[in-house]
Amino acid sequence: MRILSVSGVLASSSALLSGVVDSASAAFSLVGFPRVSFGRANPSSMTAPACKASSSSSAAVGAGAGEQKPWLFVGLGNPGRMYKGTRHNVGFEMIDAIAEAEGISVSSKQFKAIVGKGLIGDVPVMLAKPQTFMNASGESVGQLVSYFKIPLNQLVVIYDDLDLPFAKLRLLPKGGHGGHNGMRSIIDHLKQTRNFPRLRIGIGRPPEEMGAISFVLRSFSMEEKEELEVTFQRGLHAVRIMVREGFNKSATFVNTPLPLEMLNR
Repeated sequence: MRILSVSGVLASSSALLSGVVDSASAAFSLVGFPRVSFGRANPSSMTAPACKASSSSSAAVGAGAGEQKPWLFVGLGNPGRMYKGTRHNVGFEMIDAIAEAEGISVSSKQFKAIVGKGLIGDVPVMLAKPQTFMNASGESVGQLVSYFKIPLNQLVVIYDDLDLPFAKLRLLPKGGHGGHNGMRSIIDHLKQTRNFPRLRIGIGRPPEEMGAISFVLRSFSMEEKEELEVTFQRGLHAVRIMVREGFNKSATFVNTPLPLEMLNR
């Protein structure tokens, strides 16, 4: 599925990129931004200390005060071809949609995830797809948050939700795992904190004769894929509002019901 980027975003990103540090022993690239610190990875080690994330984006960490910490958007899913395009992997697909629209390459491997770094407008962001399989997602997310010192209010987890109507979005600032094993793992690895945003994507309920596990590993029909295309566009817009104007404006946009004529399109 393809999502067209807003005109000028790629040009803005290119102008703001200040350099790339290549590591011969790892496929991961660290992009330097003005007044932004992602930290420097140790290519020989893919582990990080226990998560001690700051709960405030105003915390000054790294080279000095005033550095702008990146937003970390994490899409949940299962790696491998057999899971591609399934309901349980809509988090991965939302990350792919953001990456394509903003010209961010999500291809480097670090901390058990495929990661990409770039800008949305002039705001630094990281996009990640944990490769641990869904139920162990926290192993990757906990290390990313800890190593890059991501403020928890700038960690946004994107995942599928059986309890939301199909293709519906819901953005909340905090909450429990709601029975979702990927979220359960993340909360466990963040020392039981639940105070981080999450963008849920509705996949609907399974038919009566089908179990939940079989349903979430089921592929979408062509009609459902077309409907999800609109959902991903809406999710992309929500992410742009979030990093530029703040979480509250983005939540208002996402959680306000669409006009009836839009729903009937």
